[in-house]
Amino acid sequence: MPSIFTRIVNREIPCHLVDEDENFMAFLDINPLAEGHTLVITKKEIDYIFDHDDQTLSGLMLFCKKVGLKLQKAIPCLRIGIAVVGLEVPHTHVHLIPMNTMNDINFNKEKLKFSQEELAQIAKKIREQ
Repeated sequence: MPSIFTRIVNREIPCHLVDEDENFMAFLDINPLAEGHTLVITKKEIDYIFDHDDQTLSGLMLFCKKVGLKLQKAIPCLRIGIAVVGLEVPHTHVHLIPMNTMNDINFNKEKLKFSQEELAQIAKKIREQ
């Protein structure tokens, strides 16, 4: 059965797209830790990040950098935190999280709630960078 992220790649499930190329996709997390919290995924469904070949892994990090720089311009913050947890969805994904304090990247804290319209506006603001 395809992961939820593969279903997003296949356009079976909608997302708030931030950026995309032939190998990677970036979209807003629907349960964000911070405004602009973005997930970057590989389009090829592989569960564990270190199971990717070197070219894909380095491409993923370069794509994260491209998206992270846009994100930092769109959402005022001190840094873009990066986390790879990989337990919640069996499909490689990287969290890019705007942060001003160490607690901003604490996955145990309560998630923020945004309407679909607010998420669409945030995604648009990031895409326009």
